[in-house]
Amino acid sequence: MNVSYLIKPMLNAAYPVISHGKGVFLFDREGKDYLDASSGAVTANIGHGVQEVVAAMAEQANKVSFVYRSQFTSEAAEKLAEKIAKMTDGRLKYSFFVNSGSEATETAMKIAIQFWQEKGRPSKHRIISRWRSYHGITIGALSMSGHTARRARFTPLLEDFPAIDPPYCYRCPFNSTYPSCGLACANQLQTAIKRIGAEQIAAFIAEPVIGAAGAAIAPPEGYFEKIKDICEDNDILFIADEVMTGFGRTGKILACDHYQVVPDIVAFGKGMSGGYTPIAAAVVSEKVLNPILIGSKLIMSGHTFSANPQSCAVSLAVLNYVDENRIAEKAEETGRYLCNLLKKLAQGFQLIGDLRGKGLLLGLEFVRRKDTKEPFAVSAGVTTLIIELAAKNGLLLYPSAAGEEGAGGDAVIIAPPLTITKRECEELVRRLRKTLEEAETIIQAAYMNEE
Repeated sequence: MNVSYLIKPMLNAAYPVISHGKGVFLFDREGKDYLDASSGAVTANIGHGVQEVVAAMAEQANKVSFVYRSQFTSEAAEKLAEKIAKMTDGRLKYSFFVNSGSEATETAMKIAIQFWQEKGRPSKHRIISRWRSYHGITIGALSMSGHTARRARFTPLLEDFPAIDPPYCYRCPFNSTYPSCGLACANQLQTAIKRIGAEQIAAFIAEPVIGAAGAAIAPPEGYFEKIKDICEDNDILFIADEVMTGFGRTGKILACDHYQVVPDIVAFGKGMSGGYTPIAAAVVSEKVLNPILIGSKLIMSGHTFSANPQSCAVSLAVLNYVDENRIAEKAEETGRYLCNLLKKLAQGFQLIGDLRGKGLLLGLEFVRRKDTKEPFAVSAGVTTLIIELAAKNGLLLYPSAAGEEGAGGDAVIIAPPLTITKRECEELVRRLRKTLEEAETIIQAAYMNEE
């Protein structure tokens, strides 16, 4: 047996060795194909093996791959920043490039705090966020996250930024129903602000569609409009974490566009490079940059590989591909088709409690009883079982938190590359059906043995 010196997600697990990828499929070294129904970690937005991106990689590598941002700028970085400004219609003009989504949200947090310092209001230093959210794994980003399982080990190191409940209509925290609820989950932000004090709060951060912490929870109509109004009324910046949703995943370049809301700062990642290179960004409006521009003229953040020309050139090629091939529009159309297929699938399975999401960011929540929404016991390991059975059947799914307070529930995210065809959607659902049939048989047998 060969010894591996690589620290993998599960130290005692055996992982297949990847060979190559093409389109929505990945192939291991043994020749088995996997339909990438999660785009890895909701990242491979334009699919695998796109030759235009490969060519851009080689072209930039033949020029220069790295320069330090304090010594040089580069044509690739300048063009990428310009491209993002154009794709957001000039509403978000200025890009600070980093290497991961966690770095992007943490940089957004730092910029928000610095904005108020430059405005002469240093007491506005606190960020508030929602429970059932995930903004990254660095200490600052994790402090903003309301993902209880991922916070647990590091709680002594974290700030208590989560302050309000999510818009989780399937399990409403207020035991109410939309629209009679009056958007209580959004109004809770005003309550939190009163308790903390608007003079202490720099920004509110939220995912337009909740990803890893909630399996594609999309808010009800009017939610984000109310959130933005509350932020503006209290002089609080709104940070949109679009790391998972940005650049077409939900059918729009910005998922916030579904809600006619313009953030003050946006964090991008994942689909920004389609997985072809590590890169992310905190992108700010003119309103946010101006006080810094006329003040210190320096954003106190940065990393060695920030704005490296190699990653910038690759990201530019990806975004050009997204733009030129109208990928966001196709994702909206294909998302409706896949969602309809999944709705029909769900009717035949008692364990599917909820189907939700937007565009090609969809989530399935699994329950023991559909009528009562009773979750499975944690010890049953239902999400792990389904993920493992799916991989055996050549289908890659992304595990997600679910249930009350983000614990004791089971869910997966279905988020294939935005380039998936309708025929490939049908194949995805075929493999998923087989997986759920096997899972249901195993689960029923396990519960019968217990009884």
